[in-house]
Amino acid sequence: MQDADLSRAKLKQTQLDGTDFTGATLTGAYIEDWGITNTTKLHGVRCEYVFMRLPTKEDPDPLRKPDNKQEVFADGEFADFIKPIFDTLDLYHNQGVDPRAVAIAFKNLAENHPEAELEIVAMEKRGDDKILLRAKTAAGSDKSQLSAEYFDDYNQLKALSQSQQLLLVEKDKRIISLENMVDTALKQPKFYNQGDTNMSDISGINIQGSSNVSGIAGNNSSSIANLGTISGNVSIALNQLPDAPDADKPGIKELLSQLQDAIIQSTYLPEEEKAEALEQVNTLAEAGKNPQESTKQKTAKTAITMLKGIFTGLPAVASLVEAGNKLLPAISKLFGLG
Repeated sequence: MQDADLSRAKLKQTQLDGTDFTGATLTGAYIEDWGITNTTKLHGVRCEYVFMRLPTKEDPDPLRKPDNKQEVFADGEFADFIKPIFDTLDLYHNQGVDPRAVAIAFKNLAENHPEAELEIVAMEKRGDDKILLRAKTAAGSDKSQLSAEYFDDYNQLKALSQSQQLLLVEKDKRIISLENMVDTALKQPKFYNQGDTNMSDISGINIQGSSNVSGIAGNNSSSIANLGTISGNVSIALNQLPDAPDADKPGIKELLSQLQDAIIQSTYLPEEEKAEALEQVNTLAEAGKNPQESTKQKTAKTAITMLKGIFTGLPAVASLVEAGNKLLPAISKLFGLG
């Protein structure tokens, strides 16, 4: 397929293991369920946009990527966009998902197989109570073995009582954070996906090697710790940040202070979720000491993602929703996240 013109081609379910697309044109192709692998060569592919589903009379351009019809992939971007799905472990849950069991089982799997370099890249709701958890893996990982081990563990955890599960969690913020994200994904009629400008709610959640979920920072206290203590910690961290040089252009310190106040004053947010939200603000305050450092940017991106997840379930009229819609994009921009 080198240099082939495949513009608007219907490539649904095509098996492309080992196919060489070097220099080919894929602009406008329909790639529903196509079978690319890590041996599919995409070097120099020319592609301004693709469609993830076949066209219908009702929708002639279904699931266009990029989503914004005014945007196109720059040179080389399509290969980067599609590449993360080469080596993924797809964990499909089809019977009454237990978010806490998912979180514990995935953490266990990551700890037991550091060589697999597991990294969550997508959560996709399927139907009313089904979910697909997709994790990127290192090349050569035995995905069949990983899947079998995960579901053996998950099914055993799911059979435990809530109290028994809580003993396993032991106030582990990593598990609590992932549990909250799974629960949020189940409640929302949308996708959470990496590399998608409109669906990036959980992009960048890393679970590497040991028992760390990189980017989910904060102290070791439970999310239901005393609000006053947590808010005090946030204030201390904020006071260590410099004031904005221009009074008319608030900086990270000022924006996070406004967000802190909005969270505390919210009448819709339960205390437990207030505590979790304030922990994420504290994480952003710590990262704000070096906002252009790449590791701090990743930490900030995940904290912002967590806050979006917390705010998602609030009524549209909630003042915290309005504050979040205004402040989070501005905070992201100051961290160089767009």
